[in-house]
Parts: sequence; C-alpha cells; structure tokens
Amino acid sequence: MILGGETTAVGMEMISAKSAARRAARSDSLDRLARAGFVVYGLLHLQVGVLAFQLAWGGNGQADQSGAMAALADSEFGKAVLWISAVGFVALALWCVAELALNSRDSDGSRSLITTAKNAGKAVVFAALAFLALRFAVGGGAGGSGSGQQEENATQTLLGLPGGRLIVGALGLAIVAVGVYHVYKGLTRSFLDDLHANASDGVSGTAIVALGVVGFPAKGVAIALVGVLFIVAAVKHDSDDAGGLDEALKSLQEQPSGPWLLTIIAVGIAAFGFYCFGRAVYQK
Repeated sequence: MILGGETTAVGMEMISAKSAARRAARSDSLDRLARAGFVVYGLLHLQVGVLAFQLAWGGNGQADQSGAMAALADSEFGKAVLWISAVGFVALALWCVAELALNSRDSDGSRSLITTAKNAGKAVVFAALAFLALRFAVGGGAGGSGSGQQEENATQTLLGLPGGRLIVGALGLAIVAVGVYHVYKGLTRSFLDDLHANASDGVSGTAIVALGVVGFPAKGVAIALVGVLFIVAAVKHDSDDAGGLDEALKSLQEQPSGPWLLTIIAVGIAAFGFYCFGRAVYQK
C-alpha cells in the first residue's frame, strides 16, 4: 500500500512537471524571447556568411561563430547586441527543453528517439551559443584560442582514450549525418513543418521557402565538412586534422575552384540567416 502511494505520488509529480513545462512553452514571454532568439540566430549566420565570403577571396577572418561574435564585439553597438543575443539563445534553449518534454513522441504515443535527440541537441547548441555570446559580451572572447584550436585539443584528448579513434570517428559520422539531414530538410522542404501552415502563402512566404531551400543545404554541406575533418583525424590518428567550421571552410577554399565553391556556401549560409528572420515570424 505504501509502495502504491509512492508510485501515485511520483506519477502526480511527473504530471505536475509536464503541466509546468506546457505552461512555460505557452508563455507569451518565452514565445517573444524565442522569436527574438531566431532573429539573433539569423544575424549570426549572416555574419558567418560575410566572413566566409571574405575568406573565399583572400580575407583572413575566422569564418565561424567565434569569428562572427568577435566581429560583433568590435562594432559600435556590438556588446549590446551580444547581451541581447545571449538572452535570445537562452530562450531558444529553454524552448527546446519544453519541446523535449512535450513533443518528443510519435503518433502512437511512444517516445521518439530521433525527435528527442534533435530537441536535446538543439538545446545544447543554443545553450553553448548563449555562453559564447556572454563571454564575448564581457570581453572574455574565446578564451585566448580559436575554436579550431579548442576542437583540436578536445580531439587529442579523445584520441588518447581507449578506443579513442572509434569515438572520434563516430563523432565525425554523427556530424556528417547532421549535415546530410540539413541538406535533406532543405531539398524536401520539410522545414515547412516548423512553420505555420500559411507561411508559404504570398510573396513573403515564397521568399521564406526559397531561402530555406538554399540555406539548409548550404549549412548542411558546411556541417558535413566539419564531420569529415573529424573522420580524417580518426583515420590518421592526428588531432591536427580536426577542426571547426573555420577549418572546414578553409579546406574547401584550398580545393580547385575553391573560392567559387566557398562563395556558394557563404551565400547559402547568409540565406539561412534570412530564413531565420522569417522563422521568427512564422514559427509555430
């Protein structure tokens, strides 16, 4: 009888937690902040796109999130924008956590591992971006080293573990899979599932669809290139071959017709940024 009472209490606590998550997800304040988060997410991609374009034609900037935030920090109102960005990214992370609690289930009611992984992964990404924005906002920067160096250090640590090459290789494959998913999402227009039903109506809706079709595959290719670097590092057992987005884009720039290929990717990443502006309006 006591056990039954404890089970009932646990069940009531779970129901209460889910109700709290539902209330948080439907909060007008969280909704506004999350939409603002998509705007700053778009701004971040626009800046990365600009840096990638400059890199394609001889620029020396760091074409990744750290480089974009460093450029913002050096601008006139950059610190204010970074503080706003941090708040927006925190709101997006909380929104993803709410989605994780409420909507990570298939149509038959069973929990979807894929949807759960997607929501959890996005929550981690947005939380990491919020932390990065805060570091630049308070003048901490990237901690004295570029993001690529940090990834090389992390890869070196992983390679030193038992089965480290398998771990790094699996990580690379997972990153490539994320990139392929972005390409698939853009080409099949499944990103429209994230938007209101009327999002594709009218001139603005047509533009949003076009930006998504261009932006998602470009971002996917860039992400997949990062994964390839990790796979190469695992095969060669050399952390120097690993790197982040900046290293991936630079490796593309060094290929035949590299500047033109990188220009296409840069334009696509910028298009994804503009898509995020539309998503801030039409997000479900």
